[in-house]
Amino acid sequence: MQKIGMIGGLSWVSTAEYYKRINELMQARLGGVASARIVLESVDRQDYVAAVIDRGDEAAACDQIAASAQALQAAGADFVVITCNDVHRFVPQIEPALSIPFLHIAAVTGEAIAARGLKRPAVLGVRKTMESDFYPEIFARYGLEAVIPVEAEKRFIHESIYDELVHNRFLDRTRALYRGVIEDLGARGADCVALACTEIPLLISPEQSPLPAFSTTELHCRAAVDRALTGHHRAA
Repeated sequence: MQKIGMIGGLSWVSTAEYYKRINELMQARLGGVASARIVLESVDRQDYVAAVIDRGDEAAACDQIAASAQALQAAGADFVVITCNDVHRFVPQIEPALSIPFLHIAAVTGEAIAARGLKRPAVLGVRKTMESDFYPEIFARYGLEAVIPVEAEKRFIHESIYDELVHNRFLDRTRALYRGVIEDLGARGADCVALACTEIPLLISPEQSPLPAFSTTELHCRAAVDRALTGHHRAA
């Protein structure tokens, strides 16, 4: 079994879900009381937010993630999983300096959506995820066209994540508003939705979505287990 290197803390809420879900999946695959080999580097979210939000210092934020990835490599990890979508925008800068690969959340998600025969996934996440190029560019490799929310929707989604979800608060009224946003995206041509913040699936499950929905957390965890056991992953 390969050792999973996990960069967490962004937030602790989704990091805990990753640890739980990966071990549930590993036990289901192997039986008994099997569990995954995981080494965790937990970033101080406050330091990260201070760099990204307060100072607008992308280089400092990238350095924090790079240091965590290097620590995982030094600890014997075979590959790196980041338990946060938007931080994946730094992967192209960091990966060349490592001798171990990242398991990229957007690639795993794009593969799963394409396997279902869908074409126009809406991308829901924090503002940097919705406005960065990495989801549209990676989705395009799988023949997908990313649909991005309009400004009012972006503002609501971003603020709900920062003000509620990362504080482990999941409110019925917020869930209802997400359903409305997803319905509106469907009316504008989206045929499915990528829940591209690792806390969003804790608020609204794929079963609760008006459109076919893909939990990036679940897909990433499944891919991590596949890779740990086989050296590669299977599309969901």
